[in-house]
Amino acid sequence: MVEVTWLVVADGGRARVFKMPGLTLDLQEVEVLVNDEYTGTVLTEKDREKFAKRVSDYLEEGRLHQLYNRLRLAIEAKFLGMVRSNLSEDTRRLIFEQINEDLLALSTQEIEARLRKQ
Repeated sequence: MVEVTWLVVADGGRARVFKMPGLTLDLQEVEVLVNDEYTGTVLTEKDREKFAKRVSDYLEEGRLHQLYNRLRLAIEAKFLGMVRSNLSEDTRRLIFEQINEDLLALSTQEIEARLRKQ
């Protein structure tokens, strides 16, 4: 059975979740989460924390349903800390790589190219 890796690209306003077979960089977008408070204006710290919890809950649910075997996180540094603080130890153990960078504005192909350089 091929292992599945999830890649999460996020900031405080949006999160894109991709899946890929094993560690290949053949990204397939599976979900886009949007912060309900994000209307193009500046988000408050509380809004970002609430969204971090939502992203973390999504990752926990995926782990519980065995939808992935490992995680790669490419998340803006401060928001990454918020997401990680809400993850269980079991989910944190599945983190294979974390990149403190916001790649959200990039296309899928640009994300793949950036990760190849890591």
